[in-house]
Order: sequence, then C-alpha cells, then structure tokens
Amino acid sequence: MPARDVPQPAREIRINPSILAADFVNMQTELARIAAADFAHVDVMDNHFVPNLTFGPQMVERIQQTSPIPLDVHLMIEDPDRWAPGYAELGAASVTFHLEAARDPIALARRLRDIGARAGVAVKPGTPASALDELWGEVDQILVMTVEPGFGGQSFMPETMPKLRLLADEAARRGSAVWLQVDGGISASTIAQAAEAGADTFVAGSAVFGADDPGAAIAALRGQAAAHAH
Repeated sequence: MPARDVPQPAREIRINPSILAADFVNMQTELARIAAADFAHVDVMDNHFVPNLTFGPQMVERIQQTSPIPLDVHLMIEDPDRWAPGYAELGAASVTFHLEAARDPIALARRLRDIGARAGVAVKPGTPASALDELWGEVDQILVMTVEPGFGGQSFMPETMPKLRLLADEAARRGSAVWLQVDGGISASTIAQAAEAGADTFVAGSAVFGADDPGAAIAALRGQAAAHAH
C-alpha cells in the first residue's frame, strides 16, 4: 500500500477546563465535576503582566493536592524566569509562561523540563508566529491566546486563526509533536474553527463550568474538536 494511503491515527484531543470559571469557594467539588477532562487549566495572574489578580503558589499547591486530573498552569505574570520553576516544583504537569514576559525563554523551558514538567510558551493575539522560531524543540506546548489575556468570558478572536495555521503547518513540516493549545472564548460555537486551524488542546471555562453537566459538556466539546481535526 502506498504510504499516502496509510490511514493516519486520529490526532489526540485534549479539553482543559479553566478553573477561572469555577466556584472558588467550593474548589474541590468543582474539580471533581471536571474529572472527565484531560487537565485542569489554572490561570495565575499578577495584576502586572495582565490587569487582573487571581492566586499564587499556595493556592496552586492546594489545587494540586486535591485535583483528580493533572494541572495545566498558565502563568500570566511578570518575571516568569524567576517564578515559573516553582510551579513545576509543586507538581504541575505543565507550566506555560508568556513569551512576551520571559527574558530567556529557552533557558526557562529547559529548566521546567529538567524539573519534570511539560514546558509551554504562550503568545498574545498580537505576537506573530515568527516570534516562536527559536523555541521549536524546546517546548512541549504552544498556547495561542484567542483573547487578550487577563479576563475570562471574552469573545473568541477569529483573527488569531491564521497564526495558529502557520504554527500547525510548521509543526507538521518539522514532524514536531508539540501540542497546540487555544485559550479564550472556546465554546461549542468556536471549537470547530480552532480545531480546523490546527489546535489539539482546548481551554474552555464557562462552556464547561457553566453547564448543568460539565462531563457531558467536555464530551461534546471533545467530539466537536475531533470531528474537525485534521
């Protein structure tokens, strides 16, 4: 059989609910509601890099102790070179820092991997794909922000999809296994668009935690993404 006719395995789809949309007072219960997800997405904001404040290492450590699924920590903070390794040391499975905030992103990514976490790098909507050229092979995940970082509940920005397609094409060209994550406005009405553009890892907040049955919402989102992945 010619190689081109060999069926390709379906791309694995990951759904990572953002706990920014959860009830913080009942976090352990909320985490149990998303046990069917792949990761719990934890947004750490410092009120400097973004105009919002969430929580820091102490809260993340407690979430790590009680979550039934691994943590996907997204650091929207200044000076991640200093602070990001500490989140990996807490046991987070994945730690993503912003390219725009890092002084030495390659060294930071290597440090995170050395500690045992997956290293992720995030880019704001206005940061071009070319800014990541030196990071290929150094990171396990690229997060394309589909809203301006800082607040949950924003509308999906379709103008970020060409960048995602460029990254997906480059990953294919390189034979890279990097995960391509999208975060911001992901819902039943937008996930297909992101999957078609090349995303395989999806952060959804209110679309999951706002549902009567988060498990069913996760399954529905996963099915929609899988149907449009290529």
